[in-house]
Amino acid sequence: MMLSLIFVASVLVAGCGKGDNSGGTVSTGTNGGNTPQESKSDPFELKMRHIEIGEPNKNRLARLEAVKKKAEELVPGLTIKLDGVDSEVNRKDKLRSEMAAGNPPDIFDAFGSPDIGVYAKEGLVLDIGPILDELNLKERFINLDPWTYDGKIYGLPKGGSIEGYFYNKEYFAEKGLEVPKTLAELEALAEKVKADGKVPFAQGSKDAWVPLMTTNNLWSYYAGADFTAGFKTGDSKWNDPKMVEAVSKHQEWVKKGYFKKGELGIDYNSQRNQLLTDEAVMMYDGSWASSVFNDALGADGKSKFGFFVMPPVNEGDGLSTMVDSNNGYAFSAKVADDPKKLEAVKAFITSFFSDEVQLQSLKEDGLLPSMILSEEDLQANAANDLIKEIILRMNEVEYKWPAFDALVQAEVNTELSSGIHRVIEGVQNPKDMLDAVQKVQEEANAAGE
Repeated sequence: MMLSLIFVASVLVAGCGKGDNSGGTVSTGTNGGNTPQESKSDPFELKMRHIEIGEPNKNRLARLEAVKKKAEELVPGLTIKLDGVDSEVNRKDKLRSEMAAGNPPDIFDAFGSPDIGVYAKEGLVLDIGPILDELNLKERFINLDPWTYDGKIYGLPKGGSIEGYFYNKEYFAEKGLEVPKTLAELEALAEKVKADGKVPFAQGSKDAWVPLMTTNNLWSYYAGADFTAGFKTGDSKWNDPKMVEAVSKHQEWVKKGYFKKGELGIDYNSQRNQLLTDEAVMMYDGSWASSVFNDALGADGKSKFGFFVMPPVNEGDGLSTMVDSNNGYAFSAKVADDPKKLEAVKAFITSFFSDEVQLQSLKEDGLLPSMILSEEDLQANAANDLIKEIILRMNEVEYKWPAFDALVQAEVNTELSSGIHRVIEGVQNPKDMLDAVQKVQEEANAAGE
């Protein structure tokens, strides 16, 4: 079941360049079709849900607004109404409620696996395979597995990502520290940083998915990179001794003070400030966070921060981390009933999923491409040495896997999220927490979800 969500420079070179993204044309209704030109020019609205809110996402919002303007120019009468909602609220609350009511936005931010499969099974999302064929875009994406259900494509990824540690290179150089090759060396680093009066790992655990990035990498080392894929099939157990060992290691780091005290009250954006203000020295996060550090330069004019992947238990075991393309946009199935909205969706796809936007996303935010681009373009648009280092580290990873929430049911994710909070707070031991998650997993599996 392991998804091949790999962004490797050698793959991206495969004979593709800007000239390959002409993608066909989008009809604006000026001729042809069954709908008269006059009716297609009548004003109409397309509702779009996005998660690009707050200061950290200002570049993404600006790109989205530019795409909106371009799509509106392509389709006479079109107005795209943007609706910004917090990512967690959109995915776990608002979008689920809208889907249950059978009335999602026309375009909406979504996660591929497992969310899209659930919605596609109910006939709530648009099969965009024919649109991709029409626009000559299907072969331009590195991987569409998370967005594919029963052989049909129901959404497109905005970009790719990798998880690892951002770290203060100036501090490392000053203290004579080196990038760790094993978990034991990482812990030794944390002890030295703590003894120096600083926080070893910046982390804001208010939203459970943030600490679970660390936990997920730990269990993928202790239990294996393929282990998570077996939860839904019953081949893997959450309360397996190796899983208990991994979660116990995370709890051990909490007890040793490797994270800032009160982390459960710290939000995701605030954790980055710990690194930017030199309060903390390392931070486990996704490559999408790199844009926060674009302006943090050392005396030599180069990035003050570097990036390394969590090291294995034993030196030489091979690096293992999450490599993913599981966040993007999907479309309401109801769009197919309205020729004008269908034309507008084509215009949005043409405008958003282009070389220009992919390279701009890489340059401005360090968002790794989800589409095949030329090596020349990648190097030219890697805005700084931090982005280049992230790309190099990705190429060194031997074991690549999707995040756990792309492989398990929503209720399992919910139980795990509340469980990791209890473990961090110290009110529940890892074995009892994982027993509870396994119980929910078995119930979900039995229900055929």
